[in-house]
Amino acid sequence: MGRGLRRCAVVLAAGAMLVACKGKKGEEAPGNVPEFVLTYAENQAEDYPTTRGAYKFAELVKERTGGRIEILVHAGGALGDEQAVVEQLQYGGIDFVRASLSSLSEFVPELNVLQMPYLYKNSEHMWKVLEGKIGDEFMEVLDGSGLVGLSWYDAGARNFYCTKKPVQRLEDVKGMRIRVQESEMMASMVEALGGTAIPMTYDKVYSALETGQIDGAENNWPSYESVRHYEVAPYYTVDEHTRVPEMQLMSQYTWDKLSAEDQRIIVECARESALYERKLWTQRSESSMRRVKSAGCTIVELTDEEKERFREVMTPVYQKYCADYMDVIERIAAVGEE
Repeated sequence: MGRGLRRCAVVLAAGAMLVACKGKKGEEAPGNVPEFVLTYAENQAEDYPTTRGAYKFAELVKERTGGRIEILVHAGGALGDEQAVVEQLQYGGIDFVRASLSSLSEFVPELNVLQMPYLYKNSEHMWKVLEGKIGDEFMEVLDGSGLVGLSWYDAGARNFYCTKKPVQRLEDVKGMRIRVQESEMMASMVEALGGTAIPMTYDKVYSALETGQIDGAENNWPSYESVRHYEVAPYYTVDEHTRVPEMQLMSQYTWDKLSAEDQRIIVECARESALYERKLWTQRSESSMRRVKSAGCTIVELTDEEKERFREVMTPVYQKYCADYMDVIERIAAVGEE
């Protein structure tokens, strides 16, 4: 047999084996070979609440599809930063991701509404919004973006932390170089407070704090503790300027390949994993706070009066990003009064 014919025979044999293993859509493949092997991108560490939520999601999906759908979680930013991953999601290069609304709003600007500074009174207020009619409406906003919203994940409240001094008053932010996510709205928030916003990917923050490239950053308790930013920025100010929800997302390209039943299972498992992640988040936040305090960091809590001063200077930010959505802002505020 000639070399070309031998090559054709090998290719045909491999193709026949693939078809035999994959089986018909909706049936468990012979020999426990999954029908779909899908990728899930997560930029946090293996033990982080969102990562553990991703693994729970994958476990539930595999169990409830009888092994037909297997989801491989890639943690620690192995598949790229959030914005790069979301772009790949839109084209089907990656199948799932957990992403912050700060990143997602660059693709779907309407999502800015849900992360405006000082929008929520507390955690309970935010969850009443996200798990109610308003949250459902924002899931639908993704239609046509190449993204499918599955569930809401918790990311706590974000606070400022600095290398040289704590933020105790509004005036303390003036002139500070503060790292923000690659989000125009987050940059506008820092600028409104009098600081200089420095957009930067998450993996570069420690070095930038250590070398003095930036004076501070802002994030939640677990993020501050898990990547040891407290070692180089020991002043943590609890101002809770934003509660930025996060979403589990699926590529529309991948979603359209699934049966209606599998789509239902995916959503069901995503929402169950979200409840699991929220519980872990509460536990991890309390643990991170204790660890940071025991390391000798300085923790400052703004007074209600000072928080109001921070809130008042946000007016231009609301006008810039939510001028067309003030009715939604009012609805969200009303939920907090119920």
